[in-house]
Amino acid sequence: MKKMLWMQARNRFVALIAAALAAPAAMAQGFPSKPIRIVVPFAAGGAVDVVSRTVGQRMSEQMKSPVVVDNRPGANANLGADLVAKAAPDGYTLLMGANGLATNVSLFQNLPFDARRDFTPVGRVGYAPLVLVVAPASPAKALTGLIALAKAQPGSLNYGSAGNGSSQHLATELLRLQTKIDVVHVPYKGGAPAITDLIGGRIAFMITNPVEVAANIKAQRLRALAVASPKRIAMLPEVPTFAEAGVPGYEASVWWGLFAPAKTPKEAVARLSAEMQKALEDAGVSEKLSALGAVVDPLGPDPFDNFFRAEIEKWAQVIKTSAIHAD
Repeated sequence: MKKMLWMQARNRFVALIAAALAAPAAMAQGFPSKPIRIVVPFAAGGAVDVVSRTVGQRMSEQMKSPVVVDNRPGANANLGADLVAKAAPDGYTLLMGANGLATNVSLFQNLPFDARRDFTPVGRVGYAPLVLVVAPASPAKALTGLIALAKAQPGSLNYGSAGNGSSQHLATELLRLQTKIDVVHVPYKGGAPAITDLIGGRIAFMITNPVEVAANIKAQRLRALAVASPKRIAMLPEVPTFAEAGVPGYEASVWWGLFAPAKTPKEAVARLSAEMQKALEDAGVSEKLSALGAVVDPLGPDPFDNFFRAEIEKWAQVIKTSAIHAD
């Protein structure tokens, strides 16, 4: 009797082990079996939305399964991020995160989620390096000239941004710290009014997304002095990098990448990452993203995780040193 019970227990144990070993393979074969949702924590029509729809549509075609975009703007992108952080970790709810996901860690004191703990990085799509622009009437014809002017007249040059804690604000504070210039921040309610005032000569310079100023640069309403990337970008091939313009080591960009809730099965994450990277190899997808000023530069889950954590640390230092608050 004891031997029979022992054999039954052993058989159940073997069956459980076999089921556990078979589960990943079964999931890989059956995933996805229902629509995948990409939560965009911004309003429709913006860069993050366009990136999500472009990549998501191609992934849907590849997997022969719907990929839908769900816009959930609000609370400086924290509303949509919180929704995904608390979603079921099954691979069917994703977040298209951007650089704000990394900077909000330091900008906000009481977030309802932990960006370092509550997400599993799936993969980076790419990035758009920021560009420093001045008005045509500016006496600064090059980046070194602008820096020299700022050092000669401490506190006299002002710069615009889309608001406290925005990518424009943080990027300029990084430049201020690296070059030891004394410039004054003028926050606006959005990038458009800041650009209008820059063109009108009411502020001295701005570091911003190239898509927002490319038309004005081509129309010679603004002059670009440098792009904050390791190499020149296709959208502005004549504009030097910061390193070429005399400030080596300076880089600042907006970036995009997919995240899943923490504890999402590795098999689902691997499949999603592979499909995302395959989508980015499509000529139509890369062309559309390039039109946004993006450099398509995908990273897999582990490299993207390393990148994300490095971004958190990089901007935490800038935010702390400059005493920046999101309000």
